[in-house]
Amino acid sequence: MKKLIILSSFLIFSAMLFAQNDFKSYIATAKTSYTGGKLEDAHFALEQAMQELDIVIGKEVLKLLPAKLDTMNVNTKDDHVNANVSFVGATIHRSYGNNPNGAQIEVINNSPMIASLNMILNTPMLGGMMRDENNKTVKVQGYKARLEKQDRGTDQKPTYILNVPLNTALVTFTINGTTENDILNLANSIPLQQIAKLVQ
Repeated sequence: MKKLIILSSFLIFSAMLFAQNDFKSYIATAKTSYTGGKLEDAHFALEQAMQELDIVIGKEVLKLLPAKLDTMNVNTKDDHVNANVSFVGATIHRSYGNNPNGAQIEVINNSPMIASLNMILNTPMLGGMMRDENNKTVKVQGYKARLEKQDRGTDQKPTYILNVPLNTALVTFTINGTTENDILNLANSIPLQQIAKLVQ
């Protein structure tokens, strides 16, 4: 067991060192390319460096997320941070508990849904038109958010999806088999302000 802990620590440290070396390498390539007038190469190297930085930030966000939600423990083997396809931002994923009644948190930096969600949340007339028994606007820790209810059949509690825009990032909190009060209460255990500072 002790050897496994030491090996895991070594692998994590090596991965962090490798990511730092990649970032420094991309920055050095960008400088060299820029100095040599190879602007396309400089631009590509800067995109790669930003992608590395987004992944490092994503791993820091995972450290901020709670290790437990109510009675649901974190599934650390499911934690992951992926760079977004557009070279901008990252997608951070964490899950809790077991299916069918588990939960998950996803943070998508530079999400394409931000603009349309902000329009719904910040335009009273549009927000009113989009409100029904399954969708509504709520506030979580001072942030406007969109709460959606999805029925899973008459014998099961519904799934709730809470979308919270934080500047350019979208936090999506999903719980299967819960109530509106429960998801809103548990959402208060997510450090939204700290996440917003890291991903902005």
